Amino acid sequence: MLTLLIITMVVLLLMGFPMMVPLAVGTLFMMFTGMTFFGPDQAISWMVSGVGSWVLAAVPMFIFAADILTKGHTANRLLDVVDSFTRHIRGGLPITTAASCALFGAVSGSTQATVVAMGGPMRPRLLAKGYSDSFALALIINASDIALLIPPSIGFIIYGVVMKASIGDLFLAGILPGLLILLMFSLYCYVGARIKGIEADPRASWGERWLALRKAILPMGFPVIVVGGIYGGYFSAVEASAVAVAYALLLEVVIYRKVSIRELPGLALSTGMITAVVFILVSIGAAFSQALGTAGIPEQLLGPVIESVGDSQTLALILIAAAFFVGCMFVDPIVVILILVPIFKPLVQSTGLDPIHVGVIVTLQAAIGSATPPFGCDIFTAIAVFRRPYIEVIRGTPPFIFILLLATVVLILFPEISLFLPSLGGD
Repeated sequence: MLTLLIITMVVLLLMGFPMMVPLAVGTLFMMFTGMTFFGPDQAISWMVSGVGSWVLAAVPMFIFAADILTKGHTANRLLDVVDSFTRHIRGGLPITTAASCALFGAVSGSTQATVVAMGGPMRPRLLAKGYSDSFALALIINASDIALLIPPSIGFIIYGVVMKASIGDLFLAGILPGLLILLMFSLYCYVGARIKGIEADPRASWGERWLALRKAILPMGFPVIVVGGIYGGYFSAVEASAVAVAYALLLEVVIYRKVSIRELPGLALSTGMITAVVFILVSIGAAFSQALGTAGIPEQLLGPVIESVGDSQTLALILIAAAFFVGCMFVDPIVVILILVPIFKPLVQSTGLDPIHVGVIVTLQAAIGSATPPFGCDIFTAIAVFRRPYIEVIRGTPPFIFILLLATVVLILFPEISLFLPSLGGD
């Protein structure tokens, strides 16, 4: 019966149905075939409880802020300030792309918004400099995934709700790993530029740098306000998301005047549509996860493997990372978090792992999965935005995926990288 369930869901995915359909069908399959015992009322209760956490109200707020910033002038200002400090370095342009994606991720918290906002201006520059389109596309989608680690991060919010972990601690924990990955990407770009013989651009003057920095100082205040406000005790994660929207409106509508009042209803509608998709996935994913647990399927599939881990924290982290990496290659990362986090929660508790550190490992795998074939969401965003074929978009991704997996190993072996900043906020 379990084999039939898996085949049914895979067939629905291959037929092109959105992820919510296989999840719903899988839940109904378990209910009507007697794999477990629950009724429609219980399924609805699970769905409602899945989206019942007040913390999830931060998701549409951060999405709305990202939409406003993507439409506005913030992306170009962040790009210009990074370019002024890196253009004279070999590989300066791809380094600028990676750093700008990280900065915009710190402002928007959305990988797909970062692909759109940074990919638009940077891809033509990379092509004009002599880089291949496959490298440019791979760099953009993988560097954009740093947005899942740099606060504010929607991935951290979903994980925090499911794991009942501190959103503020998760936001802090993602900063150093995000910067580590940015450094690794930058080294790869530098070495690649030297091998290809691509020359650097002239060094920017300090006057140009100061001007670019002055123009970008307000957008760069986003992560300071969000994380500093939460840790300073001024507001909660949900209130921080509302502050982010207010700040985005202040910048783009009042100060820069790049977004008009008339455009806000359209942006709000776009936010509402994206939020609806996310929340439907969360609610159905919660019901599917509960049904799996009731049927005892996780124990059947992973029980012996989890038992073999014993008390080893390193083996536990490797198992968790491997499961999330494989899952996120095929399924939306939000769904994978909703399904697998409850399964691995007892293992995290029994081995004494810090749930904040686990959250960084899990969210990093979600970031890798967002740009990993066959079904990474950022791959399809790039296909839609840049109108390039699937094969060309994924051709340049292997080196970046290798770097991200190497970063995973480093973070598993050295948990202090993730836990250092949250430890500073402890009592």
